[in-house]
Amino acid sequence: MIDQPTVERILDTAQIVDVVSDFVTLKKRGVNYVGLCPFHDDKTPSMYVSPAKGIFKCFACGKAGNAAGFVMEHEQMSWPDALRYLANKYNIQIQERELSDEERQSQSEREGLFAINQFACDYFKRQLHESEEGRSIGLTYFRGRGFRDDIIEKFQLGYALERRDALASEALKNGYKKEGLVKTGLCFETDDHRLRDRFWGRVIFPFHTLSGKVVAFGGRVLSRETKGVAQKYVNSPESEIFTKGNNLYGLYFAKQAIMKKDRCFLVEGYTDVISMHQSGIENVVASSGTALTEAQIRLIHRFTSNITVLYDGDEAGIHAALRGTDLLLAEGMNVKVCLLPDGDDPDSFARKHNATEYQEFIEQNETDFIRFKTKLLMRDAERDPIKRAELIGSLMESISVIPEAIVRDIYIKECAQMLQMDDKILVSEVAKRREKHAGDEAKRKERERNRTQNTPPAETPQVQNEETVPPPPPEDWDASGSSKPQPTVSDKAAQEFESYERMLAEIIVRYGGRVMCEKDKDKVDEGEAVSVIAYISHELRKDDLKFHSPVYQLILEEAELHKDEAGFNSEHFFINHSNPDISRMSVNLVSNRYQLSKYHYKNQTVVNDEDRLLELVPILVTNFKYAEVTARLKYLSRQLQDPEIAKDDQQCNAIMTEYSSLMEVKNIMAKNLGERVVLSL
Repeated sequence: MIDQPTVERILDTAQIVDVVSDFVTLKKRGVNYVGLCPFHDDKTPSMYVSPAKGIFKCFACGKAGNAAGFVMEHEQMSWPDALRYLANKYNIQIQERELSDEERQSQSEREGLFAINQFACDYFKRQLHESEEGRSIGLTYFRGRGFRDDIIEKFQLGYALERRDALASEALKNGYKKEGLVKTGLCFETDDHRLRDRFWGRVIFPFHTLSGKVVAFGGRVLSRETKGVAQKYVNSPESEIFTKGNNLYGLYFAKQAIMKKDRCFLVEGYTDVISMHQSGIENVVASSGTALTEAQIRLIHRFTSNITVLYDGDEAGIHAALRGTDLLLAEGMNVKVCLLPDGDDPDSFARKHNATEYQEFIEQNETDFIRFKTKLLMRDAERDPIKRAELIGSLMESISVIPEAIVRDIYIKECAQMLQMDDKILVSEVAKRREKHAGDEAKRKERERNRTQNTPPAETPQVQNEETVPPPPPEDWDASGSSKPQPTVSDKAAQEFESYERMLAEIIVRYGGRVMCEKDKDKVDEGEAVSVIAYISHELRKDDLKFHSPVYQLILEEAELHKDEAGFNSEHFFINHSNPDISRMSVNLVSNRYQLSKYHYKNQTVVNDEDRLLELVPILVTNFKYAEVTARLKYLSRQLQDPEIAKDDQQCNAIMTEYSSLMEVKNIMAKNLGERVVLSL
């Protein structure tokens, strides 16, 4: 377990911009930073990061939190593991006791699978360097490919022994369960219930998450017993922690270089990535021989909008260069293609040239994808009108998926010149295809609605048109954490009631430690100066009231522990709270789009800030109590309409007495409120 002082030190040390930048490219905008949100399909930046407050907030999908919360959400870690990640990043020592067997068993299955993968990675590395078989077969293979020892160590390359249960036996001996070994895909169970290794007799290439955790493995056949097999490479099957279409080999090692160079090179295989790293080109990732997916493209797009596809120059390489590029264009990427000399792939070319020579070759030979495809069509279908028409249609299909209208227009004009065609014809063709895409998308959404119409709707980001940008965050978000007031009134009583709790929770988080200097002896004993927290706590406790929302009640209870603490910084305390639910909610509250202190007074709009807490807080408390009384009156009214209760004179009289008393209270509160009514959010 991590003690609280260490937790506070970690959270105080962690820089939100530094942490988020490990996963997303951020650009400065005013005093904040903005980037593509990694938690939804974000094509235009909608996630804002405030270094002053130490928080992030996506104004499209609503995800928000502090540095640890971002790591938790992005890497699907537990709170303790997110803290350990940050502690490791900032070289903060953590003293923890050894977990007991019961605690180890209670760890989440997801964490257990990562632990098994890390054990396997360490095991494969040991076999490569320490076993005779590993050195003579695996290490010889890697060195034969020209890999230096430091590169082998950097990519954590390993070797799986030819014995078919070597890893399984070692893992079981170290206390790992058979179920976990099977779920990770490291092993499989035979019909006679024996455990067998998936990667026996292979050199091993680990896959890593963006934070460096081992998530899966790829293995290349080397064993004599597996010579001649149809499948040279084997990858981990999909599991709870690994989806192949959501991962790119080498991205963990490339992300910093991609951001620095503002360009990503895309290749096919593991050895292509490793050889290019060794030659000095580190901004490179591999699709691992499969077609690109939208999820993989979004991973790259977090770090750059510029991508160059590198393949060998033979016919197979040319066709490979065409695969997946429409998806890249649809994501708004700037796509270039560079074909290497015939007979070379990125791996072999890197072994023959240093980084400078490699970069010079790419700069001289890379070409914009649309121009590349146009020249290819002109070469392949120049004398065949039918084939030429089909290939022009393919070219227009690629242009039609580009989201930016200006970019589409430029490409259409260039293609018309190169193809010697009237650009109006191409414009019409692109328009038809875009109309078809829009219709197909509408049908898809309709099918999705039909499938989910009987289930509660999930919270999803708003779908944006291609040429629209998400609404910008409020202009004053960087200064106060809230936007210009845009109050709305809920039609549902339950939602309206919740809004009062939210407003009180928000003012506790923002200004809880501030002194109100309230002198009303009817509300505060001895008329002494009190904080916002002390006032709200006193007012709710004297009427035995609590918040109905569990997380708001937790915030109130935590605040009460510090109500007498001088100089208590409530915002910092709650944003960095050890309870992730409290921390996440607090970030949402301080980055709320609405402003608490906007209310109407005698038909004039008045906007208050923390200097007018004395006016604002009592109104918020009274509105909350007013909502409580109103809800109780409605309940009593329903009780009086119950025929069974109407027959019971004693019970009926008790209800009527309470009803009359509450009506008097309600009238007094309404009179006190007068025309000053805080707008529900």
